[in-house]
Amino acid sequence: MIRLHNTKTRAKEDFTPIDPKNVRMYVCGPTVYDRAHLGNGRPVVVFDVLYRLLRHVYGADHVTYVRNFTDVDDKINATALARQQAGAAGTLEDLIHQRTEETIQWYHDDMDALGALRPNFEPRATAYIAPMVAMITDLIAKGHAYVEDRADAPAHYDPAGDPRHVLFSVRSYKDYGHLSGRSVDDMIAGARVEVANNKRDPMDFVLWKPSSGDEPGWDSPWGRGRPGWHIECSAMSYELLGPSFDIHGGGLDLQFPHHENEIAQSRCAHPGEGFAQVWMHNEMLQVEGKKMSKSLGNFFTVRDLLEQGVPGEVIRMVYLGTHYSKPMDWTKEKAQQAEATLLKWRALVADVDVAGAEPDHTVLAALEDDLNTSGAISALHAVFNHVDTGGLGKASFKASANILGLLQDGMGAWVQDRKILEWFIEGEHLRPKIEAIVQRILEARQSKDYETADALKNGLTSAGISLSLDRDGGATFKRGPTVNKMALEALK
Repeated sequence: MIRLHNTKTRAKEDFTPIDPKNVRMYVCGPTVYDRAHLGNGRPVVVFDVLYRLLRHVYGADHVTYVRNFTDVDDKINATALARQQAGAAGTLEDLIHQRTEETIQWYHDDMDALGALRPNFEPRATAYIAPMVAMITDLIAKGHAYVEDRADAPAHYDPAGDPRHVLFSVRSYKDYGHLSGRSVDDMIAGARVEVANNKRDPMDFVLWKPSSGDEPGWDSPWGRGRPGWHIECSAMSYELLGPSFDIHGGGLDLQFPHHENEIAQSRCAHPGEGFAQVWMHNEMLQVEGKKMSKSLGNFFTVRDLLEQGVPGEVIRMVYLGTHYSKPMDWTKEKAQQAEATLLKWRALVADVDVAGAEPDHTVLAALEDDLNTSGAISALHAVFNHVDTGGLGKASFKASANILGLLQDGMGAWVQDRKILEWFIEGEHLRPKIEAIVQRILEARQSKDYETADALKNGLTSAGISLSLDRDGGATFKRGPTVNKMALEALK
């Protein structure tokens, strides 16, 4: 039984899909105007693991995953305009198209490097303008939206000559604010929103806006224009998943207003339907304990790290080391630890075939408990330490890592650049020898034979093995990048 924390109910619940033969998930994707930064990658990896878990439990052919591209947005327009003003050739519309195509390719390249599976559908907002117009028209007819009121509006409205905004009437939906747990009046007080000339209420939001001659625009009953951001996801999820589906995910920063507005639009357009039954939000990301910011010099795109030599698999491992509902801190130390662990794990499963192997039950149990990826990684460490030397144990270990998107075939090329890998591979054969020497050191210290203990410890150090002795009588050892195997074998 999978249990997930539902933002809507503020409780962890048993996950019961509407139709087990078609489990449906929608996750808000990027606005494609620039490279994905490190924080943008976190929800991709989080919901990729959930997608893998759902496919494992319900079958790969019984899960439908949708993640959209917002390719019509004022930020995209501004980026294209800046390029035009800098001398780029082409119309603004041409530059917008070039930018979105370029950015979508960047996004695919970067998320592929993180080991994320492609969703079943990746709709672009520009391909769903007609369904958006239809939904807006329906919301107006049902009294949930209105064409802007303007004091200077002509007596006879002419859509071609006088394009208008269309706005959603927030107070027409009585449950507005339920997802974020705030009333409309509280939101107004907290946001200090000003009443705009075209709004009947300060919390009303745009469904359709006019487009100038050089901006992207489509014909509509309200004149040439383009959709507001929120209506895009409501229309695309309806077209691809229906009026009710299982899971809606995204970053916590989208909970309000984006997801709150999605719910209002969709529930009003399709009364009696539930829209998303489970809402999941991942927390934000920091870098070295501080909010990521260009002004602080700690702003990284995923591509920045990849070009600095940080493997995508390492980035993924660091993401998964923190539960999705907790703030995550990216540090160099975590990346180094993740790399060392992955090198060790890859050495164990080199050339191992996972066909027919099942993930370890402890790893699955952690993931089924609200996608506890940090718990699953702890379980993987335990499995690694007790895996048998036969192929079956290694195959199960690799299958367990695979469900987290780790140790995937085709993602291990980076290890060839790490000379330490050779030692990790050989080290598996030398592990019993090292452990036996460590045990002799502990026994010598216990019998107060410090001379022997120190001699053996110094021997390990000379062989390239560093040993740390604990106050409680235990010991841990680390393998360096180079090891003198003859010196190690000579220790008696």
